[in-house]
Amino acid sequence: MIGLYPGSFDPITNGHLNIIERSTKIVSKLIIGVLDNCDKKSFFPLADRVAMIRESTKHLKNISIITFDGLLVDCAKINKADIIIRGLRNLSDLHFETQLDVINKKLDNTIEIIYLISCDKYLHLSSSIVKEIALKKGDISKFVPEAVVERFRRRDIFKKTSSIFNT
Repeated sequence: MIGLYPGSFDPITNGHLNIIERSTKIVSKLIIGVLDNCDKKSFFPLADRVAMIRESTKHLKNISIITFDGLLVDCAKINKADIIIRGLRNLSDLHFETQLDVINKKLDNTIEIIYLISCDKYLHLSSSIVKEIALKKGDISKFVPEAVVERFRRRDIFKKTSSIFNT
């Protein structure tokens, strides 16, 4: 069975990584689909997001990383995915995902979508929160893989101080 785990991953968090690791135990191959949404201003360029995922998942054998910019169901069909995997943190996520599920089923009712509930230690975590903490010079090392911490260190905005992260 092939699974597709889509997201913008801007940046990948430990919560995303947990869903990825758990998903690799469910499917024989996991495709991580990195959304290139031209309507949304990403903090990290697409190539950096892919590189951070690649570095953070190098310990996993049954994954591949792709980029896509169209409909999720089309991406799933093109990549022969049997299921789409989505993570849920809270009721807001459930409400949003339910709306997407209805639309995706209308577009293609052959693809199944399964939901993995976040582990309790990641229920609070989102890429937006990570970016906000980092921009306010906070320590993000508890929330993201080391590859992400390193990418934030490389950003010009953070070169003015070395006390942003536990170093």
